[in-house]
Amino acid sequence: MIARFGLSPFRQVLDNGVVVIVKASHATPAVTINASLQAGAVFDPSAHMGLANFVARTMDRGTNTRTADDIAMALESRGASLDVRINRHVVSVDCTCLVGDFGDMLGLVADVLMNPAFSPEQVALRRSEIVTALRQEQDDPAAMASEGLLRLLYPGHPYAKHPHGTVESVEVMPESALRAFHEARFVPGSLSLVIVGDVEPELAVALAADAFSCWKVAPLQTQQLPPVTKSVGRQRLVLPMMNKSQADIAYGFVTILRSDPAYYAYLLMNNVLGQYSMGGRLGESIRERQGMAYYAFSALDANVVRGPLVVRAGVNPSNVDRAVTSIDEELTRMAAEGPTERELSESKRYLVGAMPRTLETNAGIARFLQTAEFFELGLDHDQRLPDLVEGVTREDVYEASRASLVPSAAAVVIAGPYEDRG
Repeated sequence: MIARFGLSPFRQVLDNGVVVIVKASHATPAVTINASLQAGAVFDPSAHMGLANFVARTMDRGTNTRTADDIAMALESRGASLDVRINRHVVSVDCTCLVGDFGDMLGLVADVLMNPAFSPEQVALRRSEIVTALRQEQDDPAAMASEGLLRLLYPGHPYAKHPHGTVESVEVMPESALRAFHEARFVPGSLSLVIVGDVEPELAVALAADAFSCWKVAPLQTQQLPPVTKSVGRQRLVLPMMNKSQADIAYGFVTILRSDPAYYAYLLMNNVLGQYSMGGRLGESIRERQGMAYYAFSALDANVVRGPLVVRAGVNPSNVDRAVTSIDEELTRMAAEGPTERELSESKRYLVGAMPRTLETNAGIARFLQTAEFFELGLDHDQRLPDLVEGVTREDVYEASRASLVPSAAAVVIAGPYEDRG
């Protein structure tokens, strides 16, 4: 029997364009606030790579009326948490608090979003932290392999840029650029505010309207991302890091849009290939049966442009060539045969069975609703999702495999103590 969730959230658009989505959940006397804006790394100007990340890392470190210490004290005294996250497309502020503190914490979130101070002291501190993190990534074969793969898959596209920028770009980032980015991207028409917890929708909307009432309507600068085309030939990049003990492989393709009706077939294909149980077919073959890899898995990131399907593996340098050959063989077999009926059935059961676990917490529900809002999946997406997965046939997954798993068109990046022998 297919599980039905029935979140039935309430959605209202405020006069200034802020979207408010509320799901009342009275299991615990707590509330999660998830505020998301279209201000991710794809909006970085070419002259300031890593700008969106710099803004996200600094915006909660003081506002025009609160110092960083004031914010920390307000959170600590109430046992509340506040976290700022960023990805390619959005920046999100997550706050969890007791229901009695909801109004005050919503006001704090609004202040952080609307009025970050970007003080010179905090900008300098965050600059140092970001530069340190970037230098650590440059010494990490896994990070370097992933970054190199995106450069091969998305030449000249914003997806190819490191979302945190470069050491050089961050070191010279002016404070004025942070303020200009905030002014351009942090506008009410870009904000999706999801509130989940022990609060009624009418009260939550009223408090949200009050918290953001001074945020006046401003034009949202749209940005059309360039189209993405699939490579027709094999690409290979080796990044020698001879002082390391492990080599990391990133292997992938450009696939589909999240809005593509075939998305759920690709989701199941990826689960069979590199997710289910001990890492799907890839994990079973490369790590368990052959004992070549420390890890092996695949991941699908269908998005607002054609997203990547990525295979990752960490291996002893002496096993690099064998591991790449094994990846080729597993993908070729999947494309030639498709999944077995048992693999398809077990993957469906796994994915549908995992859905309730993602909705066990207020934070999980909030993230689910934000994703549905961002991709315009509908307020009833939780109710339709099990049928969307269950409705995928073996032929659907077979067709997805034939269309996407073409080793001769793969991009392959190897980072670590490995010498390229052609």
